[in-house]
Amino acid sequence: MNARAQYIAFQAILVKEILRFTRIWIQTILPPMITTALYFVIFGHLIGSQIGAIQGFNYMDYLVPGLILMAVITQSYANVVSSFYGSKFQRNVEEMLVAPVPNYVILLGYLAGGLARGLSVGLAVALVAMIFSHIQIHSLLITLSIAALTSVLFSLAGFINAIYAKSFDDISIIPTFVLTPLTYLGGIFYSVTMLSSFWQQVSLANPILYMVNAFRYGMLGVTDTHLLTSYLIILGFIVALFGFSLSLLNRGVGIRS
Repeated sequence: MNARAQYIAFQAILVKEILRFTRIWIQTILPPMITTALYFVIFGHLIGSQIGAIQGFNYMDYLVPGLILMAVITQSYANVVSSFYGSKFQRNVEEMLVAPVPNYVILLGYLAGGLARGLSVGLAVALVAMIFSHIQIHSLLITLSIAALTSVLFSLAGFINAIYAKSFDDISIIPTFVLTPLTYLGGIFYSVTMLSSFWQQVSLANPILYMVNAFRYGMLGVTDTHLLTSYLIILGFIVALFGFSLSLLNRGVGIRS
């Protein structure tokens, strides 16, 4: 299969993924916008006014980067896990497997779909945030690169979840028991400097903490972690999960009976 044919296959998967989540935008894009508005009303106005400034920013502005990245994380993950498991369940994934399409092209197609949904929802949440706060960008390059890399990372995690899932219940276990706790404890709503030294050290074992703080640095110019460390952790996870995902796909784990 030559490069042009591979590009056409990649484009077909990507367009299918984009049409899938945009066709049901009431279920995929609107809910995160409503949830974010509720966070701003409850945490920003009602509770935030009692907290005061954090690292020189009022609580509402400090909250914005974390909420945007949380939407990127959850939506990238949800798009790939639901789409690929849906293909397994409906058995149309077999059409891709029997076609002369390299497995890495299939994987890249699903990742691009997760990236498209993650960034689309992130942009929609940012538009909602503009109603409640003054959005500012300290570094556009860092902001966009962290959002894109984080989206790719959690798209890969969603792909692995979909590979191993044997029922629709299985695709909600990881988000409920792993992803949500790590996200909420990843410094979205607070600075780790507000914690005791013991819990600060515990928090440093949470990879999402580095993503949230790097994204917050891109928008506000403040962070609790080193920027280079954040990039190395995100890129390291992407390389490891991409290799593992491709290995699972090549061996047909969870796909071929």
